[in-house]
Amino acid sequence: MAEPGVVSARLALGWLIAGEWRAHPARFLLTALAIAVGVALGFAVHLINGSALASFDGAVRGVNGAADLAVRATSPLGFDERAYPRLSLAPGVADASPVVSLPAQANGARFTLLGLDAIRAAAVTPSLIGAQARGPDASTDALFDDDGLFLSRTTLAAAHAKTGDTITVAANGRRVRLRIIGLLPAVAEGQAIGVIDIAAAQESFGRLGRLDRLDLRLADAAAARAALPDLLPAGSVIASPDTVAQQGESLSRAYRVNLDMLALVALLTGGFLVYSAQSLSVARRLRAFALLRTLGLPRSGIVTAVAVEGLAIGLVGAGVGLAAGYGLASVALRWFGGDLGGGYFRGDAGLAFQPLAAAGFLGLGLAAALLGSILPARAAARAAPAAALKASGDPVDPRARVPWKPAVALLAAGGVAALLPPIAALPLFGFAGIALLLAGGIAGMPWLARRLLGPWARRNIASVPRLLAIRHLHGAPGAAATALCGMVASTALMIAMATMVTSFRGAVDEWLGEVLAADLYLRAEGGAGFDPATQARLAATPGVSALAFSRQLPLTIRADRAPLTLIARPLTGPSARLLVPVGRPIAVPPGAIAVWVSEPAQRLYGWNPGEAIRLPVAGNARFVVAGIWRDYARQAGAVVIDAAAYTRITGDATRDEAAATLAPGARADAVGRGMRARLPAGLRDAVSLAEPSTLRSFALDLFDRSFAVTYLLEAVAILVGLAGVAATISAQTVARSREFGMLRHLGVSKRQLTAMLAQEGALLGLVGAVAGVLLGGVVSQVLIHVVNPQSFNFTMETRVPVGTVLGVIAALVAAAAATAVIAGRRATAADAVLAVREDW
Repeated sequence: MAEPGVVSARLALGWLIAGEWRAHPARFLLTALAIAVGVALGFAVHLINGSALASFDGAVRGVNGAADLAVRATSPLGFDERAYPRLSLAPGVADASPVVSLPAQANGARFTLLGLDAIRAAAVTPSLIGAQARGPDASTDALFDDDGLFLSRTTLAAAHAKTGDTITVAANGRRVRLRIIGLLPAVAEGQAIGVIDIAAAQESFGRLGRLDRLDLRLADAAAARAALPDLLPAGSVIASPDTVAQQGESLSRAYRVNLDMLALVALLTGGFLVYSAQSLSVARRLRAFALLRTLGLPRSGIVTAVAVEGLAIGLVGAGVGLAAGYGLASVALRWFGGDLGGGYFRGDAGLAFQPLAAAGFLGLGLAAALLGSILPARAAARAAPAAALKASGDPVDPRARVPWKPAVALLAAGGVAALLPPIAALPLFGFAGIALLLAGGIAGMPWLARRLLGPWARRNIASVPRLLAIRHLHGAPGAAATALCGMVASTALMIAMATMVTSFRGAVDEWLGEVLAADLYLRAEGGAGFDPATQARLAATPGVSALAFSRQLPLTIRADRAPLTLIARPLTGPSARLLVPVGRPIAVPPGAIAVWVSEPAQRLYGWNPGEAIRLPVAGNARFVVAGIWRDYARQAGAVVIDAAAYTRITGDATRDEAAATLAPGARADAVGRGMRARLPAGLRDAVSLAEPSTLRSFALDLFDRSFAVTYLLEAVAILVGLAGVAATISAQTVARSREFGMLRHLGVSKRQLTAMLAQEGALLGLVGAVAGVLLGGVVSQVLIHVVNPQSFNFTMETRVPVGTVLGVIAALVAAAAATAVIAGRRATAADAVLAVREDW
């Protein structure tokens, strides 16, 4: 049974806490709101990412059907159909269904056109062949019609057509009239698919003798997996439904993880705000806690009570944040799409609630609030009751040294963590290093404040307000650090992100200026291409001085990784196009085919100059890396091969891009019209023409859209941090009413007090801005040289946004000064005698 004194102390503690909430409801709501903002942003981004992945996975599985395993072509060139009998008779394979798969479009609708053998597909992938024939010509034999086309409901609606209509389908550079004879009822809503007979697909769309996929139904999975690798034709890989889905997921994973981490920045800032608010709240009640200690309440009782406060803040904030996050995700899916502007996914994604994620973010919100409350409570509980009953303000002796070793240890640990390699191709140690650097920077704030203000504090200053302001901040660095922790964290992250984005955008802009060296660019869309005859006609267009044709193909190196891009273009001669080399190229041995690999390809696959590599595009051709080139357009990597060598080893003379250099005096618009007129009639609508300035503007707009959510998350974190600074300075100022009363007794006027507070706020903002900029500069190097290369495989030089840095410093100084003045009016309004009567 508890002693009566302890029971009374606990009862008084309960009244004390409830009285604090009633006296300062704005502080409680502001700290809860900070947690809510962080949870809402994190949960919303996680929901959006999860919904986009679920939609993407459904689309992939819809196109691939329900095959147990598939042999897939590594490029759009396909593989030899003569491998079909050999693979279908492999040990462990029960049945096989050949597939031709082509990107297609009709009436503005884009979809995947599948050529299937209806009998084989019915046994292996019945979801792709469960067609319903409708209309006057419908029959069970409709699946074998040369011009019969089945569409999913989504494709039919997008094409603005109905069953029985005849539409023109463009695929693989061909345009074919097909008759819609039915629907694909087994295909899920939202999936854009069309199905025709495989023989018609091969003949009509130029795919004779080639397959894109061989779907397999297995009788013995172990036997099949052991036998199939030795039977694979050139240009193919084995893929399961899971590995195919992982291709798209791997490409967007780094982007999604980075967004998740940035969203948690707001939650981290909210945690610092809770710490600031709770530290001041505990400091105001330090005497009351000391009195309760003398009445018998143990130290753990104070810690528990303040922790309960934090738990209440966390529950309210996290609960509101989850609800707000769900609504924010719904709105963001409509505005930005499932990839939040990153360009990784196409189409709409339905919002899917994730209970485990909700529980996780609820836990994170509670943890942030609890840690922000327990730390100041432990410091208050360790204070001696007798000393605490007499003390007020910052307990640090102005003459005592401020500890710096914990800050150095945290900063060193952050630096070491940032140097560690990625885990599962993700910069997890890099993010851990950033968190440690932020913690170290905040832990070092008392030392930095003392160091920056020391020279001023030792000077003889004639101005009384300025002298008082400097002496107060120099003598109470702990209070200054408490007020600044949220500001420093948010400022450092904003400066770091601004530096990283400025560096990235500047590098992309500079790179575009180097690679877009031609005067006019042509691109064939939707699988179309320029055959040799068309290439010759285009090259003879009046006003064209040189015309360099190129071919871009997705090339699968690993079944579970997004395909890299194989680029065939002239590397020698007058029409050679520029590469941006990284390092010096090397000579390739005789008999080998020289290829250039991009920086992302080098990082992903470990390909270095002089190394022989295998590309699944031309049988046993020997490729040797001649050099590395800089590429900011293809995160999954790219390989450049000379166009003549590509045609020699593949037999593919089709090209899908052209870069035109104009003759002196020729106008780009006139030459563009002339080139379009020389295109075949069926190809004109599929070819786009653009000048370098247009492409450059488009690329930079795409870059800005992909970082739009980053800017938003960054802005929210800054606003939360500034709100915390305002609340903290206001609370500190109000808590010093007795100090102001004593100064009034000593003859300091209200005007001088206001000036003192304005200068205190300005100095506080300046110290916080300097600390935030310095810390942000360090964090930016981790983002630029660790997180960015490990996430996106791009490297760049640092570019400091000087204007942004100066603007942030000015804004923080002005905001802190204004907040201190506004709060000071309330604190200095009371009568001087009433303010100090407790001390008489």
